[in-house]
Formats: sequence, structure tokens, C-alpha cells
Amino acid sequence: MSRQISSLEESLGVILFHRHARGLILTEQGDILEKAARDIFSQMALIESQISDSKQRPEGPLRITTTSFLASTWITPNMAPLVESYPDLQLVLLLDNRIYNLGMREADAAIRLYKPEQPDLIQLKLAAMNFHIYGSKAYLDKHGKPKTVEELREHRLIAYPEGLPTPFADPNWLFRLSGQEPADNYNMMMMNSMAAIYQSVLSGSGLGMLPDYLMDGRDDMEIILPDITPPSIDMYFVYPEERRNSQRIRIFRDFLQDLVGKTAF
Repeated sequence: MSRQISSLEESLGVILFHRHARGLILTEQGDILEKAARDIFSQMALIESQISDSKQRPEGPLRITTTSFLASTWITPNMAPLVESYPDLQLVLLLDNRIYNLGMREADAAIRLYKPEQPDLIQLKLAAMNFHIYGSKAYLDKHGKPKTVEELREHRLIAYPEGLPTPFADPNWLFRLSGQEPADNYNMMMMNSMAAIYQSVLSGSGLGMLPDYLMDGRDDMEIILPDITPPSIDMYFVYPEERRNSQRIRIFRDFLQDLVGKTAF
């Protein structure tokens, strides 16, 4: 790599990196070249996508970024009709809370639980996701059902670790409601996965704030304090303006809209 950099610098007649004991830092000329290379790569990737999208039958990779719990509890359990209808569509799901840069083609499209601020993204609001406080009947039979906000403090609450990327704003609303912070409560569990929180509540480990769609048809879970509801979370499907005519994105968008119509959010 060092030889290749030196050869490129010699070819261009400029120094691209400041070299020091702790590593390399781009020079002004190196920064210009790095940004130009990124632009070229982005344009080449766009041209490849446009060529692929021009084919009559959609085929090729489609990279979708979303949160792990949405994928594991909502998207993948309902994906069979999509992949059977489009066998040449190479679907890649990127499942974490990191914000992928769609403009730099880190992903083709995203399902996000907040309204994006970037002006160059097409934003389709899919649904408003509603939440309640839930507990399993097994847990409530053993520990009792809290009747007031104050009584929440007597129960094990399942929280999201502070300081980590979160799938949506304030996943620890339940602690704010009870007048506590996660660090104040030793009768608690913390995990940075909404799917894991759901499974923990389901297994009787404690109480948690969960999306209503997860409880559709379940009779082993109960709503706690039904008159007190967390703020709903808006869900958006977003993709770059330049991908407006992408057949692959359109297919996945239509799949999501159909799935929303079948889901009790």
C-alpha cells in the first residue's frame, strides 16, 4: 500500500499524505483527490444501478438498511412472497442502528424510525408505530400488576443502555415515566436490542415498552397502565432522489406498503 501511494504521488507530482509517527493525514491535495474519487465511485455505482434497473425483469443487489427488530419481527417473517416473485433480486438487509449514508451508496434505501432531514431523499411515511407498556401474564401473576405510575418502581423494568445508538428517540421513555434513570434502578435489565427486550418481556423477565404490532393475536401479554401511552414513532421508507426510477426500490416500496396495510400498528 505504501509503495502504491508513493507511486501515485510521484505520478501526480504532489504529496498526498503528511507522514508522522502516529500515522498519515491527508494533505490539501490528498483531500481534493479523496473527495473526487468518492464522487467518481458514487457516479459509477449509480450508472451500474441505472443499467440494471433498465432491464425488464428486476435483478441484482438491493441493500436496505433498517433496525434489527423491525427486520426480525416484521419484514423477514413476511418476505417469502417477495423473494418468490422476484428470484433474481439479491436482497441485502443491513441490520443495526448506524445511519448509513444513502448518498454515498452505503445502502440503496432505508426504513427509518424518524423523519430524515436530508433534502435530497425521497421520503415515504409508511405508518405511525404505537407503543404501550407490556408484561407477560406469567410475570404479572407472580409479581402483581402495577396500577399507578408510582408502582412501576416496584417492578423490574427492561431498559436500553444509555450512550449507545438507538433505533428511535427515547427508547427509555418507561424510565422517564417512572421518575427514574436506568442508572438509578438496580432492579432492571439493559440490552441494546428491541428484539431482545421483546423476548425478555415475553419470557417473564420484567416490564417493557414495546410496539403494539408485536402483540397482535397474543393472549399471554397484557398492557400495563393502558391510559398512559408512549409517543408514537413515525416510520419512513427513504431513498435518494436519483434512484426515483429504480425498479428494485419500487418493488420493495410496494412490498412495504402492502405489508403496512396488513399490520396493526
